[in-house]
Amino acid sequence: MEQAQSGPVDVAVIGGGPAGLTAALYAGRAQLSVKVIEGMGTGGQVFTTSVVENYPGLGVIDGPSISQKMEEQARDWGAEIVFGQVHTITGSLEKGFTLDMGEGSGPILARTVIIASGSSPRKLGVPGEEDLRGKGVSYCATCDGAFFRDKRVFVIGGGDSALEEGLFLTRYAKSVSIVHRRAELRASKHFMERAERNDKVNFVWNSVVQEIKGDNMVNEVVLQDVNTGETRSVAADGVFIYIGMLPNTKFVEGLVELDDQGFIKAGEDCRTSVPGILAAGDVRFKPLRQIVTAVSDGAVAAMQAEHFLASQE
Repeated sequence: MEQAQSGPVDVAVIGGGPAGLTAALYAGRAQLSVKVIEGMGTGGQVFTTSVVENYPGLGVIDGPSISQKMEEQARDWGAEIVFGQVHTITGSLEKGFTLDMGEGSGPILARTVIIASGSSPRKLGVPGEEDLRGKGVSYCATCDGAFFRDKRVFVIGGGDSALEEGLFLTRYAKSVSIVHRRAELRASKHFMERAERNDKVNFVWNSVVQEIKGDNMVNEVVLQDVNTGETRSVAADGVFIYIGMLPNTKFVEGLVELDDQGFIKAGEDCRTSVPGILAAGDVRFKPLRQIVTAVSDGAVAAMQAEHFLASQE
C-alpha cells in the first residue's frame, strides 16, 4: 500500500478534462504545487469528441489532439498527474484537506481542492440498454463509430451533441436516424443545416425509445409515438445515446452544496459552500457547458485557490 505523501500539495485538482488541466496550468504558473487526479485518461468529454471547431484560434481540431496539448502544457508547468478515484474529501482550509483514494492507495493531502470531475452520459433507462452496452449501444461516436460501417444507426437526442455525433457517424454508417421526442430539435442552426443536407440523415419526430433488443448485438429498437402512444419495432444495428449529462458529484454529496440535479452550486468565482474547495467546468451549475467555459472556470478556480492560500499566510 502506498504511503501518504510527506506534505500537502498546494492544489489538488480532481479531474483531467479541460477545466482541470487549465486549473493545473494556471496554478503551476502561479508557482503552486499541483496534483491532478484523473480516473481514466486526460481530456474528459473532449477526448471523445470527433471534431472541435468552435475553440477560438485553433480552427478545426480533433478532440484527442486538443486534449494532448492541454495535458502537455499542464505538465510543462509542473503539474503531476496521477490516476485513481477520489472517494471522499475531509478537512478544512485551516487544517488542510485529505482526499481518500480507497484501498491500495494512500490519501492525497492538499491545502486547497478544485473539483473538475465533469459529467457522464445520461442513460435512457430502458430494457436492453445496459445488457447491450458495448454490443451496439454506445455513448461515444468517436470511440465506436468505425464499428458501424454500412450499418443502420439510431442516434437518440435533439441537441448539438446528438447532431454533431450523428454527422460523424455518417462517415461510416449506411443510415443515421435521429430520434427526438419533440417535433423540432434543440440543436443550433449550424448543425441543423448540415444534418438536413446530408442524404444519410433522417429524422424520427415525436418518438422515444421503449426498448433496445438483440441477443449478442443490437438488432432492433422499439419506438413509441409520444402523441398517439403507438409503438413500432425497427431494425437497427447500433444505438448512440445523447440525452444530456449527469454531474460526477457522488463523492462530494453532503460536503458541498448541490442543486437538485446534483451540480455543484458555485458562482462565477468558482467558490463552493466550503472555503478552500472550488468547482470548475461541467460539474458546476452554469447555463453553458463548452470547452471555452470549462477552461475559463479552470483559470478562475486556480486564481481563487491562490487567493485562499495567500489568506492563510
